[in-house]
Amino acid sequence: MVWSVLLFERVSGTTVSPKNERMINMLYPKIGIRPAIDGRWGGVRESLEKQTMAMAENAAKLISDNLRYPDGTPVQCVVGCTTIGGGAEAARVADQFSTENVVATLTVTPCWCYGTETFDMDPNTIKAVWGFNGTERPGAVYLAAVLAAHAQRGLPAFSIYGHEVQDKDDTSIPADVSEKILRFARCAVAVGWMKNKAYVNVGAVAMGIAGSFCDASVLQQYFGIRAEWVDEVEILRRMSIGIYDKDEYEKALAWVKENCKEGFDKNAPKSFPDVITKSKVIAPDKDWEFIVKMTLIIRDILYGNKKLDDMGWHEEALGRNAVVGGFQGQRQWTDWLPNADFTEAIMASTFDWNGRKAPTPFATENDTCNGIAMMLGTLVSHSAPCFHDVRTYWSPEACERVTGHKPDGVAANGFIHLINSGATALDGSGASKDKDGKNCMKPFWEMTDSDISACLEATDWCRADYEYFRGGGFSSHFRCRAEMPVTMLRFNIVEGIGPVLQIAEGYTADLSDEIHNVIDKRTDPTWPTTWFCPRLTGKGAFTDVYSVMANWGANHGVTVYGHVGADLITLASMLRIPVNMHNVPDEKVYRPHSWAAFGTDDKQSADYAACKQYGPLYR
Repeated sequence: MVWSVLLFERVSGTTVSPKNERMINMLYPKIGIRPAIDGRWGGVRESLEKQTMAMAENAAKLISDNLRYPDGTPVQCVVGCTTIGGGAEAARVADQFSTENVVATLTVTPCWCYGTETFDMDPNTIKAVWGFNGTERPGAVYLAAVLAAHAQRGLPAFSIYGHEVQDKDDTSIPADVSEKILRFARCAVAVGWMKNKAYVNVGAVAMGIAGSFCDASVLQQYFGIRAEWVDEVEILRRMSIGIYDKDEYEKALAWVKENCKEGFDKNAPKSFPDVITKSKVIAPDKDWEFIVKMTLIIRDILYGNKKLDDMGWHEEALGRNAVVGGFQGQRQWTDWLPNADFTEAIMASTFDWNGRKAPTPFATENDTCNGIAMMLGTLVSHSAPCFHDVRTYWSPEACERVTGHKPDGVAANGFIHLINSGATALDGSGASKDKDGKNCMKPFWEMTDSDISACLEATDWCRADYEYFRGGGFSSHFRCRAEMPVTMLRFNIVEGIGPVLQIAEGYTADLSDEIHNVIDKRTDPTWPTTWFCPRLTGKGAFTDVYSVMANWGANHGVTVYGHVGADLITLASMLRIPVNMHNVPDEKVYRPHSWAAFGTDDKQSADYAACKQYGPLYR
């Protein structure tokens, strides 16, 4: 049985039209539901068939009703063609799943089953087991037995066991069970979505930034992602020859002129030396034309474009099968050509001139490590990723000294200034509204015309500072005026350890004008600003706000909407990436059951040890 919904053109009453037609025909990563049963015929098995299959179908419905792929399509589940009482039936279901792109399996049972005869032994699937908490049949006994089998065979599995006893005829899924099933499925789908896609490096390393060094082995072994490189000169080639959709260019340029209002020009009162004035080869009044063409071309490099095939550019039409990318920009590009701030911002946003769209994680300065963080955050939250410099920690005392005012509310303990050169998704303005009228960020399929208009209205586009960007361009500029739950994250690589992930849940702060106006001018008032207040725990890296800043692993970080740290921890464990700092409550931390074998008192050390022992997912 397949629980699936075809890619539809309308979601929530409004049009959703993915630009990339490959999405329509793609084989989605699916969750396989394995109904395991006591193999004894003559009364036992027969009495359990209906209940066991009902558990499987209910789990599939729960997942499909509540989770979506990044393109907005409901997540698909495949229910086993038979209950699994032994090895022969396990093989039948495995064969069934092998043709369906099943990336993870959820084994469900209300009873005792034969552990090693019924478990999922495929080393390439992510595994979970739900054992029904009842008294009539020993589902919990099977759960413990089969998890031991998984551990012995080196196949980590997530344990799902309800806190409260249910009656045998209870077909409901308790809230705690539902939470674990959905977290498991959400993260497993993320793993499947990125597999066999590409990180597209447009350019190379920007200004000696370590995160810009793309480690192809890390991408391959931990994420199943291919590393691709495209020289920035390819943009100029396509621009010169005309390898882009001319009609879409006119449409995009008109949209920009209507919706992207220009803001403060900090160059206006300045006199620049020849080294700067001679470097600007695109006339200032032609910047937008260049930038729009560049944006179309970079998108096509990542995803392809059928229109190019119609024009006779067959290779270019294919794209690079991207799931994430980055643009070097500085300095070989920006020293003489308009910067890519608009390109980066609009690709990461949930809309463009064609309307609503899925956001593309696209890293400024080709910071590959931060691009990976953008991808992970977007996959679990479905919100637009916001790329930031983790710029400055402001204590309440420093804030009062400089501005004459102490921060209050969520910022009472201090805050971190998140700012970058305009490449942050416009959704980060927080101008969208939820059903209660509160500022928020949304999945693209929930964005309304009024949300899009509000984000555009909250943003102006400031001409790039010629001292930094000799080639000019425009940077998005907004102030996040919302108090929103967000999660900041960063992916790092440490010699001797490998990849690590850091997570900080918190809130954006809407500082008073008296504070914001003074502090903002101490950096660059032409860039988008977010004031971030991590949730403190009083210990470790979250003792205070300063400790969060002091323990951050690099110059960049990413924020996504919502408190999704628990999902990121689960996802990291699937990929075998340890988490070196987080402020997620212990009761929300959900990793494979065998992690407990590495220690239960110090869960962070256990996480490191387990990830080292099991190694990367695709080794």
